[in-house]
Amino acid sequence: MRSVWGLFAVVAAATFYLYVLSAFLPPGPPRAQLHQPPGEPGARDEDSSAREEEEELRLRFPSDLENLRDLAELLKFYKQKHTGYVFVLFCSAYLYKQSFAIPGSSFLNMLAGALFGPWHGLLIACTLTTVGSTNCYLLSRTFGKRHVIRLFPEKVRMLQRKVEENRSSLFFFLLFLRFFPMTPNWFLNVTSPILNIPIPMFFFSVLIGLIPYNFICVRTGAILSKITSLDDIFSWGTLLQLLLIACVALLPGAVIRRYSQSYLKLDSMQPNGPSKQLEEINHLKSR
Repeated sequence: MRSVWGLFAVVAAATFYLYVLSAFLPPGPPRAQLHQPPGEPGARDEDSSAREEEEELRLRFPSDLENLRDLAELLKFYKQKHTGYVFVLFCSAYLYKQSFAIPGSSFLNMLAGALFGPWHGLLIACTLTTVGSTNCYLLSRTFGKRHVIRLFPEKVRMLQRKVEENRSSLFFFLLFLRFFPMTPNWFLNVTSPILNIPIPMFFFSVLIGLIPYNFICVRTGAILSKITSLDDIFSWGTLLQLLLIACVALLPGAVIRRYSQSYLKLDSMQPNGPSKQLEEINHLKSR
């Protein structure tokens, strides 16, 4: 019970900090100013215009691409004069999600690409992913080990068995799990202390193993932030960037998969997500 209250206190303190940080924003633009092109007065009546000028975008975690575009547009405005504030706010929100295993990091990765560009955004996303996952590891080790075992006994037992079987090449096994998530990343973060994975090995496996995923999301966000029409999607520059994204996604995974077939023991593990569906389709075709 003490561990539950300790975790609750940490979550409450972090939530209060993030709320205070987002509540005391510098003066921002009204929605009309964000979406109306400069130099073109809107043909709206006075009451409608007044309402839109009073309505300001509120900060919230993006849940779809429309939310992502609105949030990126707002934060870009703030970033012009409040760069440090936007950076601290983004880092705090990202670490909050990662540390407490809250889904939705892909949207924040895309937001990093839209706000900071593809390369700076990738560096920021990789750093925050690694630090946030390490925070999750430490929180699980301090407060949640027995609760994780109680809630997910079969999954923990299966992972424990596979870790022991691959102890001689544990780092590559962890990389494989990051490239091909046979278990969700958040679950791997909270179970790693139970599996006796050393924290330096955990740290670098997250840093290296999630580079392709982070690159895809960040680069996608950078592209989406610059696209204003369908013509932009089919331009040579955009198509080449999409080809680069595909190469980065496929090449490291192919290397790790080839290594895993020779050195890792993965017999009883099933992929989690789209790769599992592909295997089932191939099995049906072969029958």
